[in-house]
Amino acid sequence: MIPPELVTLRDFLRWSVSRFNEAGLHFGHGTQNAYEEASYLLLHALHLPHERIEVFLDAALTDSERQTVHALLERRIRERIPAAYLTREAWLGDFPFYVDERVIVPRSHIAELLLDEPLAPWITDPDAIDSALDLCAGSGCLAILLAHAFPNARVDAVDISADALEVAARNVNDYELGDRIELIRSDLFAGLAGRRYDIIISNPPYVTGESMRTLPEEYRHEPALALASGEDGLDAVRGILAGAHAHLKPNGILAVEVGGNRAIVEEAFPRLGFTWLESESGEGMVFLLQREQLPN
Repeated sequence: MIPPELVTLRDFLRWSVSRFNEAGLHFGHGTQNAYEEASYLLLHALHLPHERIEVFLDAALTDSERQTVHALLERRIRERIPAAYLTREAWLGDFPFYVDERVIVPRSHIAELLLDEPLAPWITDPDAIDSALDLCAGSGCLAILLAHAFPNARVDAVDISADALEVAARNVNDYELGDRIELIRSDLFAGLAGRRYDIIISNPPYVTGESMRTLPEEYRHEPALALASGEDGLDAVRGILAGAHAHLKPNGILAVEVGGNRAIVEEAFPRLGFTWLESESGEGMVFLLQREQLPN
């Protein structure tokens, strides 16, 4: 039953923020709080620009719009499904991507490092990059950002999950990048014999065993294969560090996202001279190594 007092978009925004907070929903799949999440869901449901809620706040909703909006908000509360799965859409910067439960919801500090001055100052001439690899590609979002950041590069997008690669194929097709992005099913570097790259990026699984056991319900809708990486969260990182040297060209670089695991990474690999990159949303979430620093 829709409360009759809910008439305008402002009414629904206030009501949904209150309900989200009351229900103790967890955020972090593209939004950081109840207001951001409610705004996104309302604008999506009403087919409005996702960054312009203020100009529509006093608009009255039609009866059919009220039904649609209320059903979407109630489902978010009742089932605790991340908003991106409800809308089948996630954004990195100005780039939208199709997503569903076959892939984790795109959220990456690496994306920020590719959007403006891609991997500067380590890359001084983006046009000179002719090969790049997105390892653990999931939905293909970072591979697509690589292709936009480095317009002359051929990009390999690798994932162990056939389901994830089906989602990636849809996104690659939506961006008409099928001639530049090759999707490869592989367990890290296992299927990449002989391939070498100027750049390797990866947002791999890195959730520790302890964290997996206490994940909020929203995260349990995501594939565990894309989250869990052993008890210390470094199983995938170990594989990447062991194989990257053989797949980088001279002067090539490796950038890997590890979330809040910086201390664990540095303790596990004390001899590697990590450079920890800074993005708008955080510092110390992504490390960079040059080929010459990697074990061979």
